[in-house]
Amino acid sequence: MPKSRVRQKKIYTPPTDVVPRVTRVSSRKPSAAWIPVTAVCLIVVGIGWLVTFYLSQGAFPVASWQYWNLAIGFGAMVAALALLARWR
Repeated sequence: MPKSRVRQKKIYTPPTDVVPRVTRVSSRKPSAAWIPVTAVCLIVVGIGWLVTFYLSQGAFPVASWQYWNLAIGFGAMVAALALLARWR
């Protein structure tokens, strides 16, 4: 039985008649160093606020705000999420 030939891959040569596209340079600059630091601090403060509220059974951080303490804790974490969405 005859042996089959081994296929060789052709070497790719780019076409010469096509002009390469020029990509525009992004004008976005890297974010400031304070953005991730602030976001992490907001996350820690938000979680700390919620844990303090639950462990004190509503007596702390501010007893007169009652369940608005939950909004403050989650609001801090949402603000951190908004900061991290802008981070490059």
